Amino acid sequence: MSYDYSGKKIVAVLASNLEIGIAFNVLGHIALSMGAYAEDDIMGRKELCDKSGINHFGISKYPFIITKVKPGRLKRLVNEAREANDLLMIDYPKEMLDTAHDDELADQISQKENSDIEYLGAVIYGDSKTVSSLTGKFMLWK
Repeated sequence: MSYDYSGKKIVAVLASNLEIGIAFNVLGHIALSMGAYAEDDIMGRKELCDKSGINHFGISKYPFIITKVKPGRLKRLVNEAREANDLLMIDYPKEMLDTAHDDELADQISQKENSDIEYLGAVIYGDSKTVSSLTGKFMLWK
């Protein structure tokens, strides 16, 4: 398999004011969604076989970095990434924590203007230079 490891990247950005349990919940949901919507090229080998003959599922072949920023900066990032046609961006509105069912979530989101939505996280995938231009100065999650 030949590819440029540094050609693309994935960056998750979480609101810096989240408690760790909520942050993990947000990260899990946006990562799962990214996997569902990303191009086939995001994955490395489908399976990795160990010396014992046991297969293990492969992972993304590009770097996945987790960062955090203040909520206001996260909101600006979501809007900036949405305008970039060559990026895949998955956002996580706060309403996702406040609803129990997908229909309820869809109803609440449909009643809000984008300017009124509070984002708790986002994950962005695309060309490394483009992603870095948007997220390169963000603090790594520690």
